[in-house]
Amino acid sequence: MNRPQRNEALYRLERVAKEYNSRRVLDIEHLEIFRGEIFALVGPSGAGKSTLLRLANFLEPPTYGGLYFHNQEFAPGKEMPLHLRRRVTTVFQRPMLLSRSVRANVRFGLELRNEHNSEEKVQAALEEVGLGGMADQKARTLSGGEAQRVALARALVLQPEVLLLDEPTANLDPYNVALIEEIIFKLNQQHHTTLVLVTHNVFQAKRLAQRVGFLLEGRLIETANTEDFFTQPSDVRTAAFVRGEMVY
Repeated sequence: MNRPQRNEALYRLERVAKEYNSRRVLDIEHLEIFRGEIFALVGPSGAGKSTLLRLANFLEPPTYGGLYFHNQEFAPGKEMPLHLRRRVTTVFQRPMLLSRSVRANVRFGLELRNEHNSEEKVQAALEEVGLGGMADQKARTLSGGEAQRVALARALVLQPEVLLLDEPTANLDPYNVALIEEIIFKLNQQHHTTLVLVTHNVFQAKRLAQRVGFLLEGRLIETANTEDFFTQPSDVRTAAFVRGEMVY
């Protein structure tokens, strides 16, 4: 599924650190994420992957350093402008759906943006994730895989420039994993959406990403194009992780 990366940096992190109660959970000297690529973040639980996504979605600022998006700095005491924040959307591992219809869930984000004549957009997003015939079904009746696809449709309808995915296929059966991976790939290929994928599944990273980064104890150990990452990692810790050994 891989395709060549693009070389224009959409995100740039410089000496970024994040602390909670004086405990440093993320410490990245430098990282670039390129426009139009699928960039996968792998690493053990507690490595800082989800924290990095929170910073990338501007949900909270770094404690130190600067995160740049479209060359606009997001740092302590500096806000990311609304028009740039709206270019980024996150889909979480466990989607929180409203106790309404599938259609109402997908429409919700547009309503928050005061877009009320949106039925065509909503239906198109549902068709894109294979749920076009389930628009009027109650969200609480959905399977786990269907609920995750509704969450994806809710993100897609906003037409984000960047989609952040936090373990989007965790605990799903192989059929739904394949469906969601195909949606991710098509979104990148057809709409040139930049995707940052956090996953424990190294095989998923290998299937989808053009580049992969390895986080361990909050530090970015290595980034490389996908083939090199898996066949000739430059760090022994990366090599151990790729081999499936426990790395802590």
